[in-house]
Amino acid sequence: MVFKFLEAETLYAKDSNLKEEDVQILEEWLKKQPHMPHLKKTQLMIALHSCYYRIEPTKIAIDNYFTVRTHCPDLFVALKENILRRTLSVVCAEVLPKRTPEDYAVLMTKLIDTKTENFNCVHVLNAIIMVVSLYLQQNPIPNGGIAVFDMMGFSLAHLGKLNLMAIKQALYYVQECAPIRIKQIHIINVVPLTDKLMAILKPFLKKELYNMIQFHPTVETLYKHVPKDCLPKDYNGGLSSCQQLQADNLKNLLENYDFFTWHDGQKVDESKRVGNEKNINNIFGVDGTFKKLEID
Repeated sequence: MVFKFLEAETLYAKDSNLKEEDVQILEEWLKKQPHMPHLKKTQLMIALHSCYYRIEPTKIAIDNYFTVRTHCPDLFVALKENILRRTLSVVCAEVLPKRTPEDYAVLMTKLIDTKTENFNCVHVLNAIIMVVSLYLQQNPIPNGGIAVFDMMGFSLAHLGKLNLMAIKQALYYVQECAPIRIKQIHIINVVPLTDKLMAILKPFLKKELYNMIQFHPTVETLYKHVPKDCLPKDYNGGLSSCQQLQADNLKNLLENYDFFTWHDGQKVDESKRVGNEKNINNIFGVDGTFKKLEID
């Protein structure tokens, strides 16, 4: 099937703070960036929203987004169908169909298959990025995003299979250019090795993101942040089971694979960049805009 993008008019109608004149400024800026790919107007609008309608941080975030996608293909080039199917048989990774009362979209991630030999860190991160990227192009812009990570079944052997470079790249993406406002991060069903996991992640986390993380020994304390009716019935919620939601999620991904083929073609051309070229060795420096973690 041919992927159908949201219309710009739909996004303008939902959010009165998205101004056509601001989007035009970004379009004019883009024309002066010879290294950048062509972008759809809705991509500019989604980025502008994620940066709280600030023009200059949006420019930086857009450049970072396509730069990191170009230079980190293992993490950002869409998984082939067989690998995607295999990965989503190991890990449930889906944006839940009902948003919170604050209009926050909820990303739920949990292990389905706890056998460590089937766990591939890079593929899991890639699949999560695929899920979120497609969601943002199919749905009206959420006011923000909540990530829920269920630690049930996560073991020391899983910890040993984490790919530190992939995690560093993924967290750079989240903190510098993912086109969604990060609002909350919840880790539920905390296991004893959670402190070891956080020790691994902390060097790659800026203070703003690290301070967002909340730990829950069980799911009950999550309900005051994510209402029950927004959660799968596996968590005593009002939605379908994780298994059914995952099946729907995989079907949607495969039916809209045209989107990923198109998006993978949006690459920067470093030979045309004005100023110093970027590469994988100089992208992940200490400087960063951390463009969308604001305290409301």
